Amino acid sequence: MGTQKPRILPWLISQLDSGQMEGVAWVDASRQRFRIPWKHRLRQDTQQEDFRIFQAWAEVSGAYNPEKDKPDPPTWKRNFRSALNRKEVLHVAEDHSKDPVDPHKIYEFVTSDRDFPEPDTLPSTHDGGSASCSQDDILEDLLDSMVLAPIPDGGPPSLAVAPEDPFQLLLSPTVDPSVPCRGLVPQENPLKQLLVPEDDWEFEVTVFYRGRQVFQQAAFCPGGLRLVGSEVAERALPGRQMLLPNPGQVLADMMAVDYVRRVLGSLGSGLMLWRAGQRLWARRLGHSSVFWTVSEELLPEGTHNEVPKDVGGVVFDLGPFVADLIAFIEGSTRSPRYTLWFCIGQQWPQHVSWTKRLVMVKVVPTCLRALLDMAREGGASSLETVDLHISNSPLLSLTSDQYKAYLQDLVEDMEFQVAGEA
Repeated sequence: MGTQKPRILPWLISQLDSGQMEGVAWVDASRQRFRIPWKHRLRQDTQQEDFRIFQAWAEVSGAYNPEKDKPDPPTWKRNFRSALNRKEVLHVAEDHSKDPVDPHKIYEFVTSDRDFPEPDTLPSTHDGGSASCSQDDILEDLLDSMVLAPIPDGGPPSLAVAPEDPFQLLLSPTVDPSVPCRGLVPQENPLKQLLVPEDDWEFEVTVFYRGRQVFQQAAFCPGGLRLVGSEVAERALPGRQMLLPNPGQVLADMMAVDYVRRVLGSLGSGLMLWRAGQRLWARRLGHSSVFWTVSEELLPEGTHNEVPKDVGGVVFDLGPFVADLIAFIEGSTRSPRYTLWFCIGQQWPQHVSWTKRLVMVKVVPTCLRALLDMAREGGASSLETVDLHISNSPLLSLTSDQYKAYLQDLVEDMEFQVAGEA
């Protein structure tokens, strides 16, 4: 008979009571709040001891065998956090993981019922007990036994390979997957599709000539997006080519038509926009100058930058967006920004309305708009659910707390990724 895997709450409480792990301790006499060290692996002052609690759970849960497996602190931490996030009796009361001296998190039991019967009192699936209770306990055991797959050897230090179906749930074949099921969670963070694969992003492109919308199209762009002014542009270049409309067919002012044609004619091989890792990059391949900004509403006094010619420049970073999104969920009044604006062929419209410029292009990564919509719909209450439906992905319902936890998981992965690129 195989050894039964321990349940995390009884195991963790025994570690807290023993006081043998540095930094793992109760913080109040009622034993309702406790602290866990939470130092990022890439800090210069990290030591093996900083990950002892995560490694210990990986060992007792069977996810890590020190005699044959390679150490993997990021996966240990993710598995530990995921196991605690699944416990409705727990929540993160204070997050001090960014503290430069003592990074840690404070967890709190939100109810006196800590919801962990001893192993020998768990209902059997063969006894005469309640069927619903047995099913709940079976599901709990299944969820507790789930671990995130370790990163394959040779892969980047921050990203696990995306499964063929990252939205696979522990559901009976007879269950409609579109119906929210309380307590069920995906085996992988469903938001990781934002990171891998890179070609899955969809861009919505809107073009304005002299402030008038003349074109809008949403498309998936393997290899990136390339805006061109004529069909003679170089087709051998990477990225999906998108032809800007002929001004003669959409404008009545012939002088404006002539000027717009000059701008488009100088685009050459185009304005390129592509994604690498967590960043969007842009470069221009023609003579027309291009200026850009990230803003939901263009204001004359807004900041702007110039797209470099023939070399790539960063125009968007997913990391700050996700951090702002978490802050927004927590009550910040500032909404995360994700809309890119490009002014082509003229100086940035400072001190004048952007509608006076000949060619303005708005580019929206549709997945980022969907993430913000989810935050707005879900609000801050853990009792609300939000529907994850990014681009052509399957539908998945998450509580706001689950959504926030997945976003925090993304932040940590991206921190490892950025350090690996440095």
